[in-house]
Amino acid sequence: MHLGTLFYTWFMGELVGADEFSNRYYRSRGRKLQGRERRWVLYKGQVEASKVPPEWHAWLHHTTDAPLTESAVRAWPWQKEHMPNPTGTRQAYLPAGHDLKGGRRAPASGDYEPWTPD
Repeated sequence: MHLGTLFYTWFMGELVGADEFSNRYYRSRGRKLQGRERRWVLYKGQVEASKVPPEWHAWLHHTTDAPLTESAVRAWPWQKEHMPNPTGTRQAYLPAGHDLKGGRRAPASGDYEPWTPD
């Protein structure tokens, strides 16, 4: 988090709420930019936009006027829990044959013919 963002939040921000990842969401007090209030998030830990759950994403991008209620946040039985994007971390998906997993994959079935220019 940048020092300037922290000072701006202290002096100009009004806390709206927090999510299950302890990210805090703010709106500006009074001052509007092109007719809209300014909205932002202070991340807990590493700054990563994929850590924002869908209900807060909708509020940040002015899709909804108010953050979704607890009843709207409740997940259906078929929904998975929100996870930040793990790309570039140790939790990233590496399929069989990936260089970081040894680089060995199942042999081809023999029906592959590479294209060659005539």
